[in-house]
Amino acid sequence: MYSNQLAGYIEKTDQGYRFKYDSDYLKSENPKPISQTLPLGPNAQSSRTLFSFFDGLIPEGWLLNIASNHWKIYRTDRFQFLITLCRDTIGAVTVEPIEEEVTNG
Repeated sequence: MYSNQLAGYIEKTDQGYRFKYDSDYLKSENPKPISQTLPLGPNAQSSRTLFSFFDGLIPEGWLLNIASNHWKIYRTDRFQFLITLCRDTIGAVTVEPIEEEVTNG
């Protein structure tokens, strides 16, 4: 979310990570990139490591230690920290996991 508007999607893949802006966000009146390192565009951007912008949202030091112990997250699992801890950040960007629908069938 960027300023309370869905801006895009980040996902962990077998090759690393992928970020793609939401098409409705790109069509909105005044879309802005969430970071200078993630320019606006319709194509997905890929990285073997977690994009530095998103990695920078993750707490450090003692706060990371507390989160790791509380949620039982491996310290090397930066993506899990991102989706667990970055729902309420200081800046305009928040990260919210997509809740997968459970189907009976």
